[in-house]
Amino acid sequence: MRRRQIYEGKAKVLFEGPEPGTLVQYFKDDATAFNAQKKGVITGKGVLNNRISEYLMTRLESIGVPTHFVRRLNMREQLIREVEIIPLEVVVRNIAAGSLSKRLGIEEGAPLPRSIVEYYYKNDELGDPMVSEEHITSFGWANTQDIDEMLQYALRVNDFLTGLFLGVGLKLVDFKLEFGRLWDDEEMRIVLADEISPDSCRLWDVTTNEKLDKDRFRRDLGGVEEAYQEVARRLGVLPEAGPVDLQGPRLIQ
Repeated sequence: MRRRQIYEGKAKVLFEGPEPGTLVQYFKDDATAFNAQKKGVITGKGVLNNRISEYLMTRLESIGVPTHFVRRLNMREQLIREVEIIPLEVVVRNIAAGSLSKRLGIEEGAPLPRSIVEYYYKNDELGDPMVSEEHITSFGWANTQDIDEMLQYALRVNDFLTGLFLGVGLKLVDFKLEFGRLWDDEEMRIVLADEISPDSCRLWDVTTNEKLDKDRFRRDLGGVEEAYQEVARRLGVLPEAGPVDLQGPRLIQ
């Protein structure tokens, strides 16, 4: 059965879903960094991110954060609700790292006085520039009420995930969320979209500060596959069959 491809991003492909208003999200092993200037393949990443994202989205639904996730279909695919993506990345930072350290000259690893939320305009050609609420509302990407909702959800996700990761010995340094508008008849609500995985979070080991996320790929630290597997193992979602299943992608029908 050939499904119609709707969209292909850097890490995922979206296909037409089995029923109206749904899509199938396929997780690739492709990895990119620095706005796709650096490319590679992380074997089994798609399988692990599918499991990790399923687990975290399900847990977030259980505390009342609405998401686009419906269910996992197989090793690399999940069924999601079709949403109109808001062209913003909402970044929550708890510890200085990455672009924040560079931009403001704060030493990487320094705890921030409080969680900081930043917005970036999703546009690869421009390198996803940082924007203010003023930009967001002026250019009509979202209105004030949308921004308030995204902010509230982002902070709730942060509170919940910080505790969840701490419970398995991981520090949630920072992470990126994307949101979409879900239309039910005439009603619109904002829901969490995309994925939550070591691709979109910085996760450090609590005792050693070892990086267990995509920074291993960005910075050529090696052991990328092992880092993703370690996060899945700690969360209790490492696929039973182990690494043999992580080879891919065979297009699963």
